[in-house]
Amino acid sequence: MAKCCEGLMKKTLHIIGSGLAGSEAAWQAAERGVAVIIHEMRPVRPTEAHATGHSAELVCSNSFRSDDHERNAVGLLHEEMRRCGSLIMRCADAHKVPAGGALAVDRDGYAAAVTAALEAHPNISFQREEVTELPRDGMTIVATGPLTSEALSASILQFTGTEYLAFFDAIAPIVHRDSIDMTKAWFQSRYDKGNGHDYINCPMDKEQYFAFIDALIAGEKTDFKEWEKNTPYFEGCLPIEVMAARGRETLRYGPMKPVGLTNPHIQPTPENPKANKAYAIVQLRQDNKLGTLWNMVGFQTKLKYGAQADIFRSIPGLEKAEFARLGGIHRNTFIQSPKLLDGTLRLKSSPHLRFAGQITGVEGYVESAACGLLAGRFAAEELMGLQPNLPPRTTALGSLLAHVTGEANAETFQPMNVNFGLFLPLAEQVKKDSRPNAYTARALNDLSSWIETKMAA
Repeated sequence: MAKCCEGLMKKTLHIIGSGLAGSEAAWQAAERGVAVIIHEMRPVRPTEAHATGHSAELVCSNSFRSDDHERNAVGLLHEEMRRCGSLIMRCADAHKVPAGGALAVDRDGYAAAVTAALEAHPNISFQREEVTELPRDGMTIVATGPLTSEALSASILQFTGTEYLAFFDAIAPIVHRDSIDMTKAWFQSRYDKGNGHDYINCPMDKEQYFAFIDALIAGEKTDFKEWEKNTPYFEGCLPIEVMAARGRETLRYGPMKPVGLTNPHIQPTPENPKANKAYAIVQLRQDNKLGTLWNMVGFQTKLKYGAQADIFRSIPGLEKAEFARLGGIHRNTFIQSPKLLDGTLRLKSSPHLRFAGQITGVEGYVESAACGLLAGRFAAEELMGLQPNLPPRTTALGSLLAHVTGEANAETFQPMNVNFGLFLPLAEQVKKDSRPNAYTARALNDLSSWIETKMAA
């Protein structure tokens, strides 16, 4: 198996990779009575970004983004997955930390819980070794994610017969809470959402902000290998210095926007009624349940470590910051899914292979897990002699699936988060502000009917 999956049992599902997609796929199939073997190379062979051998380890942010299932597409996806018995969502809910309207998790507790659940399931077993070639037969889900090894990438390229696409994904630094100067920083969620203490805010005046921008642009960056230089970034996860180079005000209207925040350390005066309003603000979000680690929101970076420490310690409140982890950058790979995959995530040229997670071009933790949820269900149904039952096109699950398996333009295909732009238009005219509620109400109604139909079958 170190070279390829040989002699696969016909009624056994093999899953390569135990990230969010692989873990969810394994759980969904195992819960349906299918024997599952997870092939995971960590910790035997580590990656550039992972720190443990846990399944579903989060290597970037600890946030699953908005949990509002009534007005937000990713929040709707959360709710749909919960109703479908998602292991990832169950463990995320059990290990959530304060984050305003978002769902953020204690990353260590969450990943350990996912791993424990998989290892305890009677239908799931692990093989801790690297897979370097795709199998020629036997049902397999490829869920190796954005850090697919070079050897397996070469094998995938042989099977797909088309160019492999890639982009860079960057990681934000994590700061120890007790090293933040709270005489300058303060707790507040934007517009006081959540409990009002979900974020730590570090303010900048105009002079400090522009000095910070200059430092970001001038800071020493990570060098790319020659073959990596033409690889584009994903627009939803740009390094902060790349955003800074696009325009000196870009960050003020992005991750450093000051709106909805008021500095309690400064009192306004008649001469300066806006004295307590910063020109720009750096926000940090709680990264673990203990509240000892805080993630710098939107501060993905390719700056070298020395430059990061110097530049980020110029931020008011972070002058003595101690970093549990500095930022980093890694290559993120994905296939041309709309051209290569059928409607149930099977490789058209080799239908014994399914792909799931970020390697399909979905972007985001929850989207990756959702893709795994569907792949696991489809594979289990096929192994049991059933026709895979696709989720309604009106749901978040159905919309994401349709996008990566045919509705996106294959030639210009780029990674995509779930959003209402992927949903079928509403049948009736609805005012713009009410459309999110209408999308979500329709989705959950249709999802309930789908779940009831599957249970009856």
